[in-house]
Amino acid sequence: MPRLALASLAGTAIEFYDFFVYGTAAALVLGPLFFPSFSPLAGTLAAFGTFGIGFLARPLGSAVFGHIGDRYGRRPVLLVSLLLTGLATVGVGCVPTFSSIGAAAPVLLLLLRFLQGLGLGGEWGGAVLLTAEHAPEHRRGLWASFPQIGPPVGFMLANGMILALSAALSDEQFTSWGWRVPFWAAGLLALAGLWLRRSVEETPQFRALAETGRRADAPLSEVVRGHWRLLLLTGGALASGYAVFYAVTTWSLAYATKHLEVDRTVMLACIMAAVVLKATVTPLAAVLGDRYGRKPLCLIGCAMCAVWMFPFVALLRTTDPLLMTIGFLGGLLGMVTTFAVVGAYLPELYAPRIRCTGAAVGYNLGGVLGGALTPMVATALADGSGPPWGVALYLSGLSLLSLGCFALLPETNPAVVRPRRGPGAGREAGAAEAAAPV
Repeated sequence: MPRLALASLAGTAIEFYDFFVYGTAAALVLGPLFFPSFSPLAGTLAAFGTFGIGFLARPLGSAVFGHIGDRYGRRPVLLVSLLLTGLATVGVGCVPTFSSIGAAAPVLLLLLRFLQGLGLGGEWGGAVLLTAEHAPEHRRGLWASFPQIGPPVGFMLANGMILALSAALSDEQFTSWGWRVPFWAAGLLALAGLWLRRSVEETPQFRALAETGRRADAPLSEVVRGHWRLLLLTGGALASGYAVFYAVTTWSLAYATKHLEVDRTVMLACIMAAVVLKATVTPLAAVLGDRYGRKPLCLIGCAMCAVWMFPFVALLRTTDPLLMTIGFLGGLLGMVTTFAVVGAYLPELYAPRIRCTGAAVGYNLGGVLGGALTPMVATALADGSGPPWGVALYLSGLSLLSLGCFALLPETNPAVVRPRRGPGAGREAGAAEAAAPV
């Protein structure tokens, strides 16, 4: 399990590095370089629009790679998705700016961002199932949380590299070529990830499906026809976590540097400090999910986010590094309380024959609802001289929506559900039984 957990963590870290380095670049430099004829606000919105395209591609990627995972195995998904995302990210670092090739520049940027999202849409499902389907039942939440540590590690790699370049280079050097270096580094990281995953074994659940001939012929069709309500609920449930994360890591960076005139290096350092603490909390929250259930952790996390968004905006407005870091950390702790357990929760909601597709599509649908829109919506709401309370209201409302969706989902943790079984055990036990692994 440690070897499998390391392989899954490394892969998600590398792929999310690719995804996050684009978001940071979009907040800092892509607007003026690729949309120079726009006003500063419109240029930032356009850059965040290309950022959002990656999220729109993720459900498509999860459907394509989910089909591969449910029909041909989880292992091929891990290799192909990592290669696709790495190549697309290197490509972004090579795209000439608008001043060199005109309108072709943002078009190429859009296409490569789409390919990034396509690869990442397949990565999460394969990485989570690698650990969840190998893990012992009573520790499934803990082991399945390792792919969830990958995103903050990827974010720290991305922002750490940009932070170092930002500190070492002048503004002119960073804008001219320095921002490209993290994209080029993605090629080396992808090769390292492929090396780590080269000897990963297929999961026991998929081997059992293959041996008994119970694989789904059209997993996406089966998921949509038979589990459409579950898909919508999981997408809505995860939307607030995505929204809070990208409000903290992407929108606040653009807002503070442009509206509050906070130094770029200071903002990157504050955000990174909060993300480091978030990563350390992830396995602890996952252990609580194994002990007390997935659903209570998710409800608590959404409630924390709903309550904290107004203090988050108020602390950001102070421009004090310590207070801003506290604001970021409060939001991320609410988000990670939920996301630490979804690596086990989502696969447990679906039967093994459609699990790769169902879990991945539901997860990435939440990314569209929360991650794709939030930087653009928040940037538009914050266009003024006063405190952006509209951003706080938007994030709190989305957190309450997610809380309601989680409330309608069943508990799946076998350690919590099984003691309730028997006559009159209730709907949640029945739902968990239907989704039990082979």
